[in-house]
Amino acid sequence: MKYPDSKPDVSAPATIDTELVETLAGMVARLGLSEIEVANGDVKIRVARQLTPAVVQPPIVSPHAAVVSASPVPPDSPGTVKSPMVGTAYLRASPESTPFVEIGTQVKTGDKVILVEAMKTFNEILAPRAGTVTGILVEDGQPVEYGQPLLVIE
Repeated sequence: MKYPDSKPDVSAPATIDTELVETLAGMVARLGLSEIEVANGDVKIRVARQLTPAVVQPPIVSPHAAVVSASPVPPDSPGTVKSPMVGTAYLRASPESTPFVEIGTQVKTGDKVILVEAMKTFNEILAPRAGTVTGILVEDGQPVEYGQPLLVIE
């Protein structure tokens, strides 16, 4: 018999809130996350999913499509600008505006060269060095992965 002022039985296993687990799993899928973890006292619930590569449809070519470098560029070239995050790459501020850079554009260190949108936030990707843009390796609106080469500045 338990008395009102007795301490809880810490030897009893904690019950798992399956509704919370299902809610977290739904959030992981809806937000495109790989995992989520919540804690309440000593109880922690972690929901993770294994991401599989998506089937990529060929992009629709628009009049504003990016010109991709004519010569293959090694991804570890010193002038390669890589994506710092997973998201969607944009070569222009809006569909009506001109691209930030094109092949042949001279850039200075710190110039905005591309945007990567992640979770409804547009992140400016700045030129890490001065030089000439010799290759644009993504198209406007293309999904990108962390570390994926975006463009080359030589």
